Amino acid sequence: MAVILSYAVALFVASWLGGWLPRRYEFTHTQTQLVMSLVAGLMLGVAGFHLIPHSFELGQSIDRTMYFVVGGLVFVLLLLRLFHFHQHDIATDGESCAHANEHDHAHAHDHAHAPRDVGWVGLFLGLSIHTILDGVALGAILRVEQGAILLPGLGVFAAILLHKPLDSLSIETMMRLDGWSERQRSIINVIFALLCPIAALLFYVGFSGPIASVLPAALAFSAGAFMCIALADLLPEVQFHSHDKLVLTGSFLAGLLVALALGVFEPHFHQ
Repeated sequence: MAVILSYAVALFVASWLGGWLPRRYEFTHTQTQLVMSLVAGLMLGVAGFHLIPHSFELGQSIDRTMYFVVGGLVFVLLLLRLFHFHQHDIATDGESCAHANEHDHAHAHDHAHAPRDVGWVGLFLGLSIHTILDGVALGAILRVEQGAILLPGLGVFAAILLHKPLDSLSIETMMRLDGWSERQRSIINVIFALLCPIAALLFYVGFSGPIASVLPAALAFSAGAFMCIALADLLPEVQFHSHDKLVLTGSFLAGLLVALALGVFEPHFHQ
């Protein structure tokens, strides 16, 4: 219980900082892209090296596991289509203009205007569902990895921890563009920061009876969600940039390697 409480506090702080820091500091375009590449690699690695194997090892058939993986991927893809919540570029206006010519016209137009058309409420709803799924993934993996040599669920926790500030930052940016006051943005930021920890705690504490029976499905569904976030949300943000290709690729591969290395310290359940 101490581990999940520690994780919950850390996730709240990370998410809250993601919405608060842009009001105090400006991040460079390249710094943002490096973080996004790293997180994309980490989330993809966590899905493939941790969540899917655990779902299968808990007794679920590989066919059923992959049904839920694809289901999670399609579900998040539909959220992306419906709410247009891929809005992670937090560079200054000057930098954004400097790099704008590196996008094709259609992508640049969609990126700039789609979230604004929906408004921050749609963005908030989409990311809220997304962050609740993250919490379910963390609560589920913590139950599975109680015998880990290192902290249980460390790979999933790290992937969520690094991604949460980007989500909060997106909401903060959209609310600021829509003219909401700093006090109103602060309230929404706190509410959003609480969602993932609460979802993780509820799933973890409620892990018995009917909830226990859906654990393999929850892990597989979360894997699909992680894969979609990495491949359809984060990576497209960086693939259109011609600058720093080697550095961004190295950051992505580093995320994959971190996820792979964490697997060495996990418990496994095959016979």
